Amino acid sequence: MRKFFLLAAPVLLVISGIAWLSQIDVIWKVGLIISSASLSIGIGHNKQLSGYQYTLWIVTAVCAALIYPQSFLHIGNIDLRNKWLILIIIQLVMFGMGTQMSIEDFTGIRKSGKGVLIGLLGHFTIMPITGFILAKTFDFEPEIAAGIILIGSCSSGLASNVMAYIAKGNLVLSVTVTAISTLAAPVMTPFLMKIFAGTMVEVHFFNMMMEIIKIVLVPLAAAMIHDILKNYGPTARKRIDILTILSIIWLATLHFFNDSFNYETDSTVAHVIEISCFIAGAFIVGKLYHLAYKAYPKIDSLMPYFSMSGIIYFTLVTTAAGRDNLLQIGFLLFIVAILHNGAGYFFGYYLSRICGLDKNSSRTIAFEVGLQNGGMASGLAGAMGKLATVGLASAVFSPWMNVSGSLLANYWRKKAEVEEKTETSLQNI
Repeated sequence: MRKFFLLAAPVLLVISGIAWLSQIDVIWKVGLIISSASLSIGIGHNKQLSGYQYTLWIVTAVCAALIYPQSFLHIGNIDLRNKWLILIIIQLVMFGMGTQMSIEDFTGIRKSGKGVLIGLLGHFTIMPITGFILAKTFDFEPEIAAGIILIGSCSSGLASNVMAYIAKGNLVLSVTVTAISTLAAPVMTPFLMKIFAGTMVEVHFFNMMMEIIKIVLVPLAAAMIHDILKNYGPTARKRIDILTILSIIWLATLHFFNDSFNYETDSTVAHVIEISCFIAGAFIVGKLYHLAYKAYPKIDSLMPYFSMSGIIYFTLVTTAAGRDNLLQIGFLLFIVAILHNGAGYFFGYYLSRICGLDKNSSRTIAFEVGLQNGGMASGLAGAMGKLATVGLASAVFSPWMNVSGSLLANYWRKKAEVEEKTETSLQNI
């Protein structure tokens, strides 16, 4: 079946090209989208190229949103840019990523302390500074420039773990840096945005911190609750059950007696209560998901696909919302994405080598520094109500990071295999 789609893709592309030359708009537009989708499905037929399948789906989403932008902004009366809809989907994305992690990932700092510190230092200095320099150099308008700095200020994503695995890097170090940078994000991301983008857009440190907690840490906590229920003993499970019951009682109390609480909407008390609700929700979701896992154990392996679908959703909506801006500056943004991403790889690798890490660990740090959490950047842009401008950089950067990461990972994998053979030969002499 995949072979059929692979063969159909170029045929459809030719038909689309002929229709474009003949100025038959409907046929060339639909043909181009279907051709791209066919290639996205069919490329899975080739094992060497199957790793680019997700990236091609991103490209298909960009094409569809550029050609038919209005179709991806509303479905009936539902605004696809709605703040709460974006929040729910980004939480699903982060929860899906979180199910591929475990409590053990956060304890890896004991084994790789030096590497973790180098990774965090590189990630939260190289990328935001490079983003700021590039945004100023290319003279983007303030909100788009802020988006470049935003994606450079976010934590690393699970893509870096996948690339480190393909490259035969230090996987423990990669997972630990990702985990710790994610925990640091609620403080570091708004702090860096305040410093580098504070004059470009209005940055409320506390509000952004609260958004990151809701977007990243709460769904991650729900995934860790599932991990505890799955892998830890009866005592831990009993405690989680008690906390889940208390969470249900707390949410019910707020629902029925909310009018009895007197506090201002934007007060600190209101924010604390809001976060407490999200945390309570994390316990409930974690428990419910664990029950679903017990009934259908394969659900864990399916969750990354939900995350990927969420990222494709953000790509569609962001591209559609920012279509006019993207047509004007899309090429420049793509050049900036290459430079920004390349700087992360280059400085991440050589900073690690200078600090005394071995080649495998340095390659790992290069991925951790060079690859950012595009979903988190999109979610924050949506929360700011600036998906069409601040969110535009993540829509361009994310596909490129997947392509460049895959190319570099496969190159380093081959190099690592040659190095292993050389070492083995020297040992046998």
